[in-house]
Amino acid sequence: MLQQIFLSIVGFCSGIIIAGGVVGLLIGLSIVPRYAGITHTGKHILLYEDITLLGIVCGNLFFLYGWHIPGGTFTLLLYGLFSGIFLGGWIMALAEMADVFPIFSRRIKLTNGIRWVVIAVASEKLWDLCIIFINGGFPELRKKINAANFL
Repeated sequence: MLQQIFLSIVGFCSGIIIAGGVVGLLIGLSIVPRYAGITHTGKHILLYEDITLLGIVCGNLFFLYGWHIPGGTFTLLLYGLFSGIFLGGWIMALAEMADVFPIFSRRIKLTNGIRWVVIAVASEKLWDLCIIFINGGFPELRKKINAANFL
């Protein structure tokens, strides 16, 4: 019993540390302030940050302890909507960070080979996808999704 309590505390703390790093990256990419700027709700930025941290803690608890989300299809649709908004924010922030290649190439004085760098990065991503496809995708992820019992 004591071992289970210790392991659950270590798992929770580890999850919080990793999630804290993700939140740090979110803040570093200015996703939360960008949302506040777009929606003209800058006076509520502390509320946005609190809700982000609450989501991280709740997500950690749901993943660690295997809790199920009640509510059926409506809750699943709501979760999908908020997950899409979150993913859209990441894509928007990463698109803004795409200026890294020109800045990086100027800093290291890479003038002739930038196209080969871009081709190498794209080829590596294609190679990864081919390996994932050949191996049948992510079977562990499929098992978790099927076991989630959202509906």
